Amino acid sequence: RAGAAASCVVCRNIVSGTHGARRTSPWQKLHLVSRSIRHSHHPVSKFQRLSLRTAVQPFSTFNRFPLHKSKLLVKYGFQPRRDFWLARLASRLLKLRYIILGSAVGGGYAAKKTLDEWIPDFSEYKWIVPDFIWELDEYIDFDKISKALPESEDLLKLLPDFDKIGESFDFLKGFFTPGSPGETAFRATDQGGENEKQYKKVSDKDKIDQLQEELLRTQLKYQRMLERLEKENKELRKIVLQKDDKGIHQRKLKKSLIDMYSEVLDILSDYDASYNTQDHLPRVVVVGDQSAGKTSVLEMIAQARIFPRGSGEMMTRSPVMVTLSEGPHHVAIFKDSSREFDLTKEEDLAALRNEIEVRMRKSVKEGYTVSAQTISLNVKGPGLQRMVLVDLPGVISTVTSGMAPDTKETIFSISKAYMQNPNAIILCIQDGSVDAERSIVTDLVSQMDPQGKRTIFVLTKVDLAEKNVASPNRIQQIIEGKLFPMKALGYFAVVTGKGNSSESIESIREYEEEFFQNSKLLKKCMLKAHQVTTRNLSLAVSDCFWKMVRESVEQQADAFKATRFNLETEWKNNYPRLRELDRNELFEKAKNEILDEVISLSQVTPKHWEEILQKTLWERVSTHVIENIYLPAAQTMNSGTFNTTVDIKLKQWTDKQLPNKAVEVAWETLQEEFSRFMTEQKGKEHDDIFDKLKQAVKEESIKRHKWNERAEDSLRVIQHNALEDRSISDKQQWDAAIQFMEETLQSRLKDTESVIEDMVGPDWKKRWLYWLSRTKEQGIRNETKNELEKMIKCNEEHPAYLANDEVTTVRKNLEARGVAVDPCLIKDTWHQVYRRHFLKGALSHCNLCRRGFYYYQRHFVDSELECNDVVLFWRIQRMLAITANTLRQQLANNEVRRLEKNVKEVLEDFAEDYEKKVKLITGKRVQLAEDLKKVREIQEKLEAFIEALHQEEK
Repeated sequence: RAGAAASCVVCRNIVSGTHGARRTSPWQKLHLVSRSIRHSHHPVSKFQRLSLRTAVQPFSTFNRFPLHKSKLLVKYGFQPRRDFWLARLASRLLKLRYIILGSAVGGGYAAKKTLDEWIPDFSEYKWIVPDFIWELDEYIDFDKISKALPESEDLLKLLPDFDKIGESFDFLKGFFTPGSPGETAFRATDQGGENEKQYKKVSDKDKIDQLQEELLRTQLKYQRMLERLEKENKELRKIVLQKDDKGIHQRKLKKSLIDMYSEVLDILSDYDASYNTQDHLPRVVVVGDQSAGKTSVLEMIAQARIFPRGSGEMMTRSPVMVTLSEGPHHVAIFKDSSREFDLTKEEDLAALRNEIEVRMRKSVKEGYTVSAQTISLNVKGPGLQRMVLVDLPGVISTVTSGMAPDTKETIFSISKAYMQNPNAIILCIQDGSVDAERSIVTDLVSQMDPQGKRTIFVLTKVDLAEKNVASPNRIQQIIEGKLFPMKALGYFAVVTGKGNSSESIESIREYEEEFFQNSKLLKKCMLKAHQVTTRNLSLAVSDCFWKMVRESVEQQADAFKATRFNLETEWKNNYPRLRELDRNELFEKAKNEILDEVISLSQVTPKHWEEILQKTLWERVSTHVIENIYLPAAQTMNSGTFNTTVDIKLKQWTDKQLPNKAVEVAWETLQEEFSRFMTEQKGKEHDDIFDKLKQAVKEESIKRHKWNERAEDSLRVIQHNALEDRSISDKQQWDAAIQFMEETLQSRLKDTESVIEDMVGPDWKKRWLYWLSRTKEQGIRNETKNELEKMIKCNEEHPAYLANDEVTTVRKNLEARGVAVDPCLIKDTWHQVYRRHFLKGALSHCNLCRRGFYYYQRHFVDSELECNDVVLFWRIQRMLAITANTLRQQLANNEVRRLEKNVKEVLEDFAEDYEKKVKLITGKRVQLAEDLKKVREIQEKLEAFIEALHQEEK
């Protein structure tokens, strides 16, 4: 009974606790939470069944369990009862765990599914990231970097409130679904009054607008999230590219895929500047009407203001090939220059724009406005899309003043030459702020790509178009491809700034994002989110470019391989024993030969120089010495007057003419020797392909060379001192002077005899032997000569000039024989007759002076022999020897070295001037070697690029 009484006490306490004031326990709260979860996912009938079940079991141990009574139960020995409530407690706990676990799994799956739908598959863009990015975990501690990144909860906050969106759509569905509670409510409201009905419609419209705005905000949030991730990715790439301590993929960074591909295009551009080569390698060709915004679009893609600009003026005067690639720093480099322009600095940007403008103007020939010569520019920076773009001159409709008449046709031909490449991607730029009917480029593009398989259409200045166009549907028609007859792969709408040339790229990008965020074109779904902003355009163009490259590059490599085989076969058949030297290699070979020939000038012996100089100088001055010095002095009556006349005339000659003549002779001698070495053939080794180049180098070097200005002053002093000396030291010098005088006089006598023979005609021997005859004038001169010779025989010491009465006497004597003669003819004939008479007398006197050295030593005292003319010729001879020696020293010590320096400068200038080399080194052999080298280089680089491309795809 004691046990039964205790059991009854326990039962009463439980009953009284259950029917009394109920307190909520933690377990009961948890049970209510589970009920709420089930309530949100089950129909109403199950709720009622659950409540009835709960009412039937009001004394559940799950609701109120007196834990402090457990000891009492053990004390009174109720073991069977204890087993039952423990099992029930375990079942309740297990049931609660399964409910919580199921709810968590279901909610997590739903959240993951929603997140996968909103976040795109980035695996398609895996190729954008270089290979070494996937290996960064070996070198960089990403745990530290991940701590600096935002938490996943912050990222999830960017997602929209799906419950609210679902409730809003359910609410709207209820209004438009027949028989729904929403329809009933709508009808009830309609009976309430017309004002309430209008209010309801307005509120529904506001909700729809609100939903659209919320969707747009979600897209913009996603866009900002992508931008932030791209910015962080850009910083990581920059850090990785700068981290070269361990040399991570250093070789890959130096030769990236786009750099290798750009090198091939550069070689092709040099190989055929007129773009006639059938190369079908992909390029992104940017075409558009003038001032349509082509340059601005390229700058947004390159992320720098790199091109010159002008208000309405044609700025792009030649094609500009821009190669975009990744790099640690944002820099620009010309293909033919090593200077890097830092695109983050405004002064470098200004210098780059100026350099591009200068190169464009240099490429344009005189009389033209545009040029087909390509300017190659590499732009590197973190986050840039890898591609090759070619900016072409803007298409114009009218030729204005200052332009060449054929400017319009030239621009069309250049644009067609680039667009007719079947693998070129055409980026067609259309100004959205002007009427579409005024566009010229769309017709041109539709002609070159009628199916639109490689055309991307870009509508610029959409902000101005939205303000100016009365019907926004017109913009929608353009973007949908319904307004223009041309077809395209894709259509994009971009904003390239407010028209201010000083705007930065960042400000333009912010303005573009702000415009599209508030634009009605997006709010009214006239434009799609992926069709706007230059960022999306850049991704799409890069994707199309690399797709085209992968599809066509191997076919182009095979074509160049076949061309290479044909050229090699032609070379073997025509030039089997010659090396394949291109124009640059031939120039280097010719350069070495020319330098060797210049060096050989310094090896000419001093004796050879002096002999040539002395001989040439005497040939140049001998006429002056005989006619103006010796003959006038020889007409004097005594030796004193002879010496005085000679000294005066020598002094005048030395002061005014002789030094200049000597320098001229030296310079001409140097030229002749240099020309002799340059044109001298060297047997079988001589290659006539260099003749034109050597001649041009010789002429240019001689043109640049100038003799030392101080040489004349030093020569004047030396020559004056030499001519003042009259002391002949020995008999050998006396004999040498007589020999020099005799040779000179004989040469002059021979010349005079030749002149007289021409005047009087052939003598009787030649007339009989060679059947020659005299002319009438020659007969008159012959009669005059004979009459004058009679006069000289009568007076052998006759002076050099005829008196007037003597001329009259000669004329009358001739007239008496029936020969009419003019006095001038008599004087002219007398000059040559007397000259011959004088030279014969001088020669006979020279023979007498051979033994006159003894009398010379005694100053001709007590002697009728006077040999002052021998002394004169000795002075001239000594002056010539001293002058030749002085000139030889100047040549060997200064002028040859200066000429060698000039030759080197000319060769360096020619080496930098490719057009000059093309002009001077010509021929079929040269052109064939050039083509073979270029094609071989293109084919090898294409194969290397294809191999690297396949490795990247793996």
